[in-house]
Amino acid sequence: MIKIIIDCFGGDHSPEANIDGALAAMAKMPDLYLILTGDEKTIKDHLNGKTYDADRVEIVHAPEVIGCDERPIDVIRLKRESSMIKAVRLLRDRDDINAMVSTGSTGALVAAALTRIGRVKGVIRPAFCPILPTMNGGIVGICDSGANVEVTPDHLRQFAIMASLYMEQVYGIEKPRVAMLNVGKEAEKGDEIRQKAYILLQETPEINFVGNMESRDLLSGNYDVVVCDGFSGNVLVKTTEGTALELLKKLKKDIYSRGIYKLGALLMKRMFMEEKEFMNYQNYGGSVLLGTSKTVVKGHGSSKAVAVEKCVEQAYKMEVSALSSKMEEIIMRYEHYEY
Repeated sequence: MIKIIIDCFGGDHSPEANIDGALAAMAKMPDLYLILTGDEKTIKDHLNGKTYDADRVEIVHAPEVIGCDERPIDVIRLKRESSMIKAVRLLRDRDDINAMVSTGSTGALVAAALTRIGRVKGVIRPAFCPILPTMNGGIVGICDSGANVEVTPDHLRQFAIMASLYMEQVYGIEKPRVAMLNVGKEAEKGDEIRQKAYILLQETPEINFVGNMESRDLLSGNYDVVVCDGFSGNVLVKTTEGTALELLKKLKKDIYSRGIYKLGALLMKRMFMEEKEFMNYQNYGGSVLLGTSKTVVKGHGSSKAVAVEKCVEQAYKMEVSALSSKMEEIIMRYEHYEY
């Protein structure tokens, strides 16, 4: 049985989206067991009347809620009865629990995971790895995307190893093509950190390193993994998502500006709907925090039920594939330093 904790009171659409998404994932996976943390009465009220296997659902009362504007260190110290912090403690203390999913505060989740759960042996720093769709119908993982603002060449090599294994084991991509985000494709481009990292990545046979990547090529379909520092990665992901959303808005505005455009759009309605679904981040789950000793998946704060369902599926597949042990096996082959 794979046991996954759901932080039911994180995110803009909690607890409804969190609970409904988790139940939808459980309906697909007969060996999935859910542990729901949050206000017990509210959770039970929402479950009332729903069809689900009650023998595979456990509720843990956690009455406090974390606000997005609260300092992570204060959350860890002062909100021990919140749905997120209680979930993290349970994940740490119970050997039978495999993973957790939260759509709550990113800062609080990272701080709690690193201080309470710990890292896979050999991992210097865990890193976020969100997924985006590519123009050829595939996907690309970006690692890191917010957890580590400053990095070293050793960090980037570990990000590449962890993300490559993740894409291979969870998404079935054979020999994922790994690129490093840089200001140009030439090997000598970038600062000293990127230049040294380029050499390290070339010297790591466990990854399929294909060179540098410029940000404009992120969705080209030519890469399966992009490694970068958390600051650049976060800007890259949010700029890409924001551009896609704004283009859809402009397209809709232009269609309604003239009658002939409306007629054309009517004929192409199905195609427009397909494109909208293709660009909808809700369909691609959340950002896995790679490198923690137990699986943690961070969903977008605005995640709806379908996104939470995908997050639970990500966590489930990571556990089934024993990803953490495979990461440790490869990372421990290389000399590493604590920073």
